Amino acid sequence: MADLELQEKYAELALRTGVNLQKGQALMINSSIEGVAFTRIVVRKAYELGAKEVMINWQDDAITLLKYQHESEQVLTTIPQWQVDKFLSYAKDGAALLQIRSTNPDLLKDVDAEKVAKATKASAQAMKEFRQYTMNDRIAWSIISIPTGDWAQKIFPDAVDQEEAKERLWQQIFKIVRVDQDDPIAAWDQHNQTLKDAREVLNNKKYKQLIFKAPGTDITFDLPKGHIWKGGGAKTADGCHFNPNMPTEEVFTLPHKYHVNGTVSNTKPLIYGGNTIDNFKLTFKDGKVVDFEAETGYQTLKHLLDTDEGATRLGELALVPDASPISQSGLIFYNTLYDENASCHIALGKAYPNNLEGGSEMSDQELDKHGVNDSLTHVDFMIGSSELDIDGVTEDGAIEPVFRKGAWAIDM
Repeated sequence: MADLELQEKYAELALRTGVNLQKGQALMINSSIEGVAFTRIVVRKAYELGAKEVMINWQDDAITLLKYQHESEQVLTTIPQWQVDKFLSYAKDGAALLQIRSTNPDLLKDVDAEKVAKATKASAQAMKEFRQYTMNDRIAWSIISIPTGDWAQKIFPDAVDQEEAKERLWQQIFKIVRVDQDDPIAAWDQHNQTLKDAREVLNNKKYKQLIFKAPGTDITFDLPKGHIWKGGGAKTADGCHFNPNMPTEEVFTLPHKYHVNGTVSNTKPLIYGGNTIDNFKLTFKDGKVVDFEAETGYQTLKHLLDTDEGATRLGELALVPDASPISQSGLIFYNTLYDENASCHIALGKAYPNNLEGGSEMSDQELDKHGVNDSLTHVDFMIGSSELDIDGVTEDGAIEPVFRKGAWAIDM
């Protein structure tokens, strides 16, 4: 059984630093029933902090799999309006959202990839208005993870059983999210300042292009004029500071949706729709994927790219040094929240409008004019390694090193 004292500290960290729950505020939680014990700790602490209400959306991998095995495509792609309205009503009330993610990465590997893709797209379409609240930081939101048996055993296949695997994963999580430190909240304040310093350096640089080169990767990303680098904490419109991702090691911005050219290869597996995509390569021309290949999960990748026109373009570009604690753990977590923070990464699909000056107030047409991508999806995949070099092109055309061999080459 994982250390209960550390679980208590983790729950408090998620509430205070993750969503920064305020007295009299409602809290929505998405969680797995396998994590009920930890979720109960979060709920208790939320009420102790003064939450006026805590609403739980329970998920269960076994039932999810049964639904995909037995329900028709028509049923799976029909999202009842009451489900959408439930989320919207809490968002409009200013509720915070905490997502406790812990899904089996191989859950849907034997389910028809097209069926999964259609259900995923239908859900994204139905929840589009709600996503505006998170993508534009209109509400405080945060994503954390806790171990489940199948996920832990995927990471630690040599464990005697799932309980041992879960215990080992708990210890990794406690370390990576700084819960093992005497004062995790203070540790996160310091970490957020480090990421803030890094993003300010890049915002002052105002690069017009970034050029990535590594084995299997040679690609140039144009950055829109007025792009903003973000990282660490974020703020809602009313000034509430929160941490969207725990852990986080990235500083990120958006590439120009019409000006990305070259080829990029993944460096870690991508888990999407309960399936693994690995050893894949994408070729971009004028911002759009014009060719792709994958040794594992080709059909899943194809369906992802077929989601809509925006799914073939990019919405995020993130820099993470190879020296990040997650990378140095030597583990592949098969969980994007963790693996993306071990590696530089990019995202197919929707961009965060607030990565552009004034973007949160722009119409869809204005955002498109400025090169900001829109899509029903946003899927990060990892492209960084200890072999990655990045050059920045300044507004006057000068080229300078940003990363060398996976490490910062500019003074941070």
